[in-house]
Amino acid sequence: MLQHRELGQSGLNVAPLAFGGNVFGWTVDEPTTFRLLDAFVDAGLNLIDTADVYSRWVPGNQGGESETLIGKWLRQSGKRDRIVLATKVGKDMGEGRKGLAPAYIQQAVEASLRRLQTDHIDLYQSHDDDSDVPLADTLGAYARLIEQGKVRVIGASNYGAQRLAQALQESAQHGLPRYETLQPEYNLVARAGYEAELEPLVRANHLGVITFFPLASGFLTGKYRSEEDAGKSVRGKMIVQKYLNPRGRAILAALDSVAESLNATPAQVALAWQMSRPGICAPLASATSIEQLNELIGSTQLRLDADAIAALDAASAPEAPMQ
Repeated sequence: MLQHRELGQSGLNVAPLAFGGNVFGWTVDEPTTFRLLDAFVDAGLNLIDTADVYSRWVPGNQGGESETLIGKWLRQSGKRDRIVLATKVGKDMGEGRKGLAPAYIQQAVEASLRRLQTDHIDLYQSHDDDSDVPLADTLGAYARLIEQGKVRVIGASNYGAQRLAQALQESAQHGLPRYETLQPEYNLVARAGYEAELEPLVRANHLGVITFFPLASGFLTGKYRSEEDAGKSVRGKMIVQKYLNPRGRAILAALDSVAESLNATPAQVALAWQMSRPGICAPLASATSIEQLNELIGSTQLRLDADAIAALDAASAPEAPMQ
């Protein structure tokens, strides 16, 4: 039985791995979407995360494709009560539809609910900070959605520590709902940005953390080990240039060593390392095949001992943040 973790102080409990819905309507078609989601939930996992903007970047798409596929799956599967459904608002949907102004949030949530074919969203997240809108206005809009029963809990994605702290202060001062979760980029190669300022803040305020890019766009799977590996995917060249340096190679070596000792894969160890860190509720990972998904799910069964964690910590010790 998977040990569930509470999203902040929300009363919502999730298994320690989340499914990232950015692949639905992009690299995953409808039948595969249904198979993946069924397998994910049937394995005892429950947090499914998407956004209204997924996958607008694909030629011919308009945004909303991921939500639409999840909605079709929910209608067909009848598994709505077995999942914690998370989506986001705020990224540019075109035609001026973006940001966190109250009127737009109301419009966007209605569109998401229609696509998702549900009457409520469990975790509704600000996809980006919007400095043009007072925090109290945005939080007030969310308060109304919670009162209407359309949203249960709110969260923040891509917020810096200063703005997140301000938002928490606004909530406390004005009796508004607070962000119960944070969704930051975090992984063994990208540690400094989260650990320096965000981690102390979320832990002091008992927020739940759902990390994105936990496998560093695939680098931590061990797939990219030389310049020649850049051709292995569309993002391969960027991944090799960004991560394949002495520190990156040291991290892969540590992952290999721990993985071998546990009869696991580097990806499973990289995810298990995050799951062992206080405050982190669930890394957010995507899969495009059942085989990939089963590998990811295997990470939830791994238990890293103190020596393994120390070896990974040492190899990935954060570099000084970029000025």
